[in-house]
Amino acid sequence: MDKQVPSLTGYVLKVDGIKGLCPAGEAWANRQIKERATPVLSCEGACIRGEIARLAAGMVAEEAGYGRGCHAETFTVPYSSMRRWIEEAERVVMIDGCFLRCHGRILNNLVDEDKVVHIDALKIYKKYGDYFAIDDVPEEERKAVARQVADEVLAVMSSD
Repeated sequence: MDKQVPSLTGYVLKVDGIKGLCPAGEAWANRQIKERATPVLSCEGACIRGEIARLAAGMVAEEAGYGRGCHAETFTVPYSSMRRWIEEAERVVMIDGCFLRCHGRILNNLVDEDKVVHIDALKIYKKYGDYFAIDDVPEEERKAVARQVADEVLAVMSSD
């Protein structure tokens, strides 16, 4: 689709409050802060493109110097260590599943956009544009394509 959607300036997404923090998320994020790991976030949409981005992010985060960030906690729990890690990191990897960059557009409003390394996974592997269901692509093929995306992300990060 080529239809331009205007910026949602003034649009407010209301998020219900919550008491407490995720103990596992707090321990994880605090460890990542201490280790100065680069956070890796991803699209986690319900389609094949979101799944490939999610898998690729997990693969990148397995590499030394990187850690998997929780986008949900980052976006909805502003007083969490997860949010602090993402905000204070020198760089943040954002692997979006497609050109819509849903999570990346939100992230740009939380951290300095210059710190975010945006990756459109679909531009890397250029297939499944007409697919939605994750199971339309065999698991081994999904993993292989995610590995291709992860390798490209790591190449981009090492060249900066």
